[in-house]
Amino acid sequence: MNTFPRIKKLPPYIFSAMDQIKKDIIATGADIYDFGLGNPDQPTSPHIVEAMREAVLNPASHRYAPSRGIIELRRSICHWYEKKYSTQLDPETEAIVTIGSKEGLAHLALAILGDKDNVLVPDPCYPVHYYGCLIADAKVERISLFPEEDFLDRLEKTVAITKPKLLMLNFPGNPTTQCVDLSFFERVITLAKKYQFWVMHDLAYADLVFDGYKAPSILQVPGAKEVAVESYTLSKTYSMAGWRVGFMCGNPILIDALARIKSYLDYGSFAPVQIAAIAALEGPQDSVAELCQLYQHRRDLMCEGLKEAGWEVNKPKASMFLWLKIPEPYRALGSMEFTKLLLRKAHVVFSAGIGFGQQGDDYIRISLVENNERMKKALANIKKFMKK
Repeated sequence: MNTFPRIKKLPPYIFSAMDQIKKDIIATGADIYDFGLGNPDQPTSPHIVEAMREAVLNPASHRYAPSRGIIELRRSICHWYEKKYSTQLDPETEAIVTIGSKEGLAHLALAILGDKDNVLVPDPCYPVHYYGCLIADAKVERISLFPEEDFLDRLEKTVAITKPKLLMLNFPGNPTTQCVDLSFFERVITLAKKYQFWVMHDLAYADLVFDGYKAPSILQVPGAKEVAVESYTLSKTYSMAGWRVGFMCGNPILIDALARIKSYLDYGSFAPVQIAAIAALEGPQDSVAELCQLYQHRRDLMCEGLKEAGWEVNKPKASMFLWLKIPEPYRALGSMEFTKLLLRKAHVVFSAGIGFGQQGDDYIRISLVENNERMKKALANIKKFMKK
C-alpha cells in the first residue's frame, strides 16, 4: 500500500538536508547567512512587472493557455535566438514554452525515455538532469567532469560502449561553473550523429557571464537541430525565478514529444506570465548588464574574502555560483558533514557537493544570493571558523 517505486529512487533533496539545523540556530536568535539555494534576490524589472499587470487586467488572459505556449512568445523566443546566436528557428515546430526549465527537462525525459534506454549525464550535475531521467525509468550513467580537459575523450569512449539514447549537458555549468566554447559543442554534435543519440543542453546561465566571456548555444552548430534541443529559463537572467517561465528549442521531433506529453499534464504557464516574458526578451536589456555587474562584484568580494581566510578559490567566468574544493584540513569530512559543521560554527549555509554527484563530494557550491553587507558578515564568521 505504501510502496512507491519512483519515490524510492529519490534521496532527500539536497537543499532541504540541513533544514532542522537551520531551525535550531534560528531558535536561539542567531542570524544565518544562506548561500545554499540559487534563488535570485533581485526584483524583476519594472517594465516586465507592468506588462504582467496590464495582461492580468484583461479578462481574456484568464483562460487556459496552450501547452506549447502562446504563439507571440514563441515568435519572441525565435527572435531572441536570431539576435543573440544568429540561429533560425520555426516558432511552430522548433520552440515550446515551459514552466521554467526544470519542468521541461523532466517532462522531455518522461516523454522519450523508457526502462531499456541508456542516458549519459555529467558528474557533478544539477539534480534534475540525473533524477529526471531516473524517474523516467532510464538507466542513467554518470561521466566524471574532472579533469575537464579530458571530458570529451571520456565521453567518446563511453558512448561507443553504452550506445545512449540521450546525453544531458549544462554549460555554463551548475554546480561546477564550467564553461565551454563552440568547438566543444561541434564535437558533441559530431559524436551524436555518429553514434545516433539525442542531446539535451541546459543553457540556464547563458547571460550571467563575466570578464568578456560569451557562452555559446549548441544550436549555433550547423546541423545541431538534427539531434539536439536546448533549454533556457528567464529565472536567472531576468530575476523571474518565481514566475516559472522558460522555453526549449531545437529538434522538432523532441519538441513535439514534449508538447504531446505536456498536453496531458498541464495547460502551460499563465498567459500574463508569458506576456511578461515577451517584455523581458524584447524589451530593454539594461537590467541584464546590471545583473552581470552585480554578480561579478559579489563573485570578486566572496573570492577575495575566502582567500584572506586561507581558502583556495578560482573565479568562475559565468553563472551565479562558486564551486570550491573543501579546505584540506576538512576534506576528509566529506561535503555534507563539512557544510553542517560550517552551519553550526559559522552560521553560513553552502551546498554540499555530494548532492550533485559522487564526484562532487570534495567540493561545496556557493550561491551568490546575499547582499554585500551580509556577505561581509558571513566572511567574517568564516575567517573566525578557519582560524580555529
